[in-house]
This record gives sequence, C-alpha cells and structure tokens, in this order.
Amino acid sequence: MKTVTITRFPLPAGIPMEALQKGFEEVAPAFAQVPGLIHKAFLVSPDFRHAGGSYLWESEEHARNFSEHTLREMIRHRFGVECEIEYFHAPLVVKGTGRTAE
Repeated sequence: MKTVTITRFPLPAGIPMEALQKGFEEVAPAFAQVPGLIHKAFLVSPDFRHAGGSYLWESEEHARNFSEHTLREMIRHRFGVECEIEYFHAPLVVKGTGRTAE
C-alpha cells in the first residue's frame, strides 16, 4: 500500500524565503534518487515558523527506511533541530486530472 509522510520542523527566526528556496533547490536533485519515493513537496508555513515536506511512497518500508535515518539526519545537519514525522496509509491516490491512480 502507498504511504504518505508529513514532516515538520521549526525554522530559525527571520530566515528569508529566498534562503529557504535556495536550500530546497540545492537538495531537490538528491530526492529524485531516493528508492520508493514517488512525489515530494517542500512545505513552508505562511508565518515562516515551520517547514517540512509531504512525501508519497511506494510502501511504508521505503518511507521508514529513508525518513527515520537519512531525512532526520539531513534536517539535524541543515537546521540543527529535530523533526516530527507522521505516517499515513494512502489506499487511494487521485491524479490532478481527476483520473484515479493506484
């Protein structure tokens, strides 16, 4: 079954959107190579106090293998904080065109 993870972490006070955007663009190519990852969206709260990501995975195993090790360490290294990660089963995924996917 497909799995969705939502990751959230606090941002340093006063970080400008331009710096976040640049950081996201720097790490984005690495996500294209992550086994089992179907889709990732970088997220920033409207008040710029939190950032994170939403991820669609082929399986919970893929999600946990990456999220609990590589991703947590990446966030610690780049932002110096711990992140929260929530896991959800995704029994149905709908594409933006209105067609039902798996």
